[in-house]
Amino acid sequence: MTRVTVEIKDHIAHITLTRGDKMNAVDMEMAEAIVAAGSELKDDRSVRAVVLSGEGRAFCAGLDVMNFAKFAASDPHDLVMPRTHGEANLFQEVALIWRKVPVPVIAALHGSVFGAGLQLALGADMRFAHPETQLAVMEMKWGLVPDMSGMVFLPQLVRSDVMRRMVYTAEKIGADKALAYGLVTELADNPFEAAMGMAQVIAGKSPSAIRAAKRLMTIAESGVTAAEILLEESREQTALIGNADQREQIAANLQKRAAKFE
Repeated sequence: MTRVTVEIKDHIAHITLTRGDKMNAVDMEMAEAIVAAGSELKDDRSVRAVVLSGEGRAFCAGLDVMNFAKFAASDPHDLVMPRTHGEANLFQEVALIWRKVPVPVIAALHGSVFGAGLQLALGADMRFAHPETQLAVMEMKWGLVPDMSGMVFLPQLVRSDVMRRMVYTAEKIGADKALAYGLVTELADNPFEAAMGMAQVIAGKSPSAIRAAKRLMTIAESGVTAAEILLEESREQTALIGNADQREQIAANLQKRAAKFE
C-alpha cells in the first residue's frame, strides 16, 4: 500500500499521507515513506515550497497501535537507540526531515493530530488548522514520552508550563487553544487551500533568499551566540546581494510585475 504521495507542480511539492483508512496512523512503512519523501525533496532545486497534508478524516492520528505489540516484542534499545539518520533514529527523522528540507514547509491540519502526527506537524515551518482540529501530545496515554523530535520543537513554540501540561496529561486540545498556545499558525475553514495559498506566495519570492532565510532562522533558533548569528546574517546577505535572483526581484518590483526566476 502506498503510504505517501509526492506531486510537484508550479514549484510547489504537495506531500500527502495516503493511509486515510487508518487515519494516516504511522507504522514502520509510513515512517520510512515520510522520511523518503522529505529526503527526495532536499536536493530538488526546482521546489520552492512544500505543503504537507493527510487524506481522509485526519491529518495523522498518531502511531499505529497495531504496531505496539510488535514493538513490545522487540528489544527497545535496538528499536530506538541506533542513530540511523545522523543524530536521530527513524522515528525522530519523520519530523526532523522537514526542517532539513531547504525550503518552507506548510502543514495543513484537520481532524486528529495526535502523538506522532503532532510531532510530524511541528517539523513544518507553519501549520494551518481547521477550527475543529483536535491536537494532543498523546504518548503519556500509552505510558510513553514524546520521542519523535517533540522535545526539539515544543520548547521553541510553547511556554514551559503549557508543554508540561500537554505532555503530562495527554489531553486533547482544540484548534483555538492550539492557536493561543502557539502550536498552530492560523485557523482556516479550508487549511489545505490556505497552505497552498501561502506556498504560492513563497514560491513567488526569490528562491535563493527564501532558502537563505530558512538556513538563517535555523541557526538563530539553535542556541548559538549572538555573535555567531550576526556573522551568519552577514554571510547570507553577502551571497544574496547582486545575485541573479535579487536582480530579477528588483527589476520586477520596479516594473510592477511578477518576478520570473530561473
